[in-house]
Amino acid sequence: MNNFEEYCTKFVQSVGSKEGAVSPSLVNSASFGYATPQTAEGIFNGTIKKPLYSRMGNPTSARLEAIMADMDGGIGAVATSSGMGATSLATMSLLACGDEIISIGGLFGGTYSFFSETLTRFGIKTHFFDVDAFENIQKTINENTKILFLESVGNPNMRLPDIKKIAKIANDAGVVLIVDNTITPMSISPLALGADIVVYSTTKIISGNASALGGCAVFRAIHEGEDKFKTQRYAHMSKFIKSAAKMALIPNAKKRALRDFGMSASPHASYQTMLGLETLPLRMDRIVKSVEAVVDALNSKGLDVNHPCLKTHPHHERYVTDFKKGCGSLFTLDMGTKERAYEFLSRTKLATLTANIGDSRTLALHMASTIYSDFDADTRKFLGITDGLIRISVGLENPIDIINDFLESAK
Repeated sequence: MNNFEEYCTKFVQSVGSKEGAVSPSLVNSASFGYATPQTAEGIFNGTIKKPLYSRMGNPTSARLEAIMADMDGGIGAVATSSGMGATSLATMSLLACGDEIISIGGLFGGTYSFFSETLTRFGIKTHFFDVDAFENIQKTINENTKILFLESVGNPNMRLPDIKKIAKIANDAGVVLIVDNTITPMSISPLALGADIVVYSTTKIISGNASALGGCAVFRAIHEGEDKFKTQRYAHMSKFIKSAAKMALIPNAKKRALRDFGMSASPHASYQTMLGLETLPLRMDRIVKSVEAVVDALNSKGLDVNHPCLKTHPHHERYVTDFKKGCGSLFTLDMGTKERAYEFLSRTKLATLTANIGDSRTLALHMASTIYSDFDADTRKFLGITDGLIRISVGLENPIDIINDFLESAK
């Protein structure tokens, strides 16, 4: 049985319509007419649910948001212009000068730079820890800590977090947990594991064909009783909770980030993303099976591959128990030196050399000379970036063809 069978019906039924145009409507308008001043007032104060202005949301993107929220069991979602747009929206809607973030595990280079360079210019400090540094994480939480942030799978170090355990640390301390679930949509359900916000680069495997740049942040509901968002740590949330109750995180994100920073999703990109969603369960199921087949074959031939499906991986047991549906399309191949990595990449006839991941095609990239080229040696070491490291994103090709191409390229 398809590991993602439950989503097959959900996605195609949610994206398509049974009356009128079957394909989702593409509303390619920047602005919307309000008909009357009373209607305009209602739209702006939230009592009338009609489009305000495309920077604040578009009907096409709204349909995508509803599907993404349903996928993760959230109360709502906000589509953005990119994955970094989703991360920026989720974090900046909660942060102010003097606040702190605790970032856990391996990080996509853009996120690391955002935390370590950009946010520091605005007086926001980030502490970085390995996924298993539970004691240090607990000790570092203080009154200024607003966010614990982690990726469901370390990109590209392939280390797996214990999301439940980290969620308990966050919830016991009354601190928000944000999980970047880009690599593992449907495989992992962060909100069900105790997270508060989930972010995605929908550009990756959700769209699946490199045609649409986009992102999305999915939010949980505010609880009726006690809730961390009702505490002094998140005092700014009180006005949104008063006006929007359980939906409060949505207007907070839109008014404190989307409205002012403008990371709004393109309706055309949202349309293309929904088309990708229709086949996501089928693609993901094939890809996670192919990843294990390719990794096992390359490992058996003595190549230095890194993936938690291998028994030698430090998080293999966590992979077996917590990641039963796999951990996405990635694995890494370490060729030892930059020169040998370049030789491999020059020889491969199958892999496309690009910075993207989660595509229908198999992708490859040398990490140290590209995404992490301006990172210092200590940072590269922490993030698991070695001189010969190649990140591989497995696609829909026959896994035997991938294996044969890679073995030939590694000679």
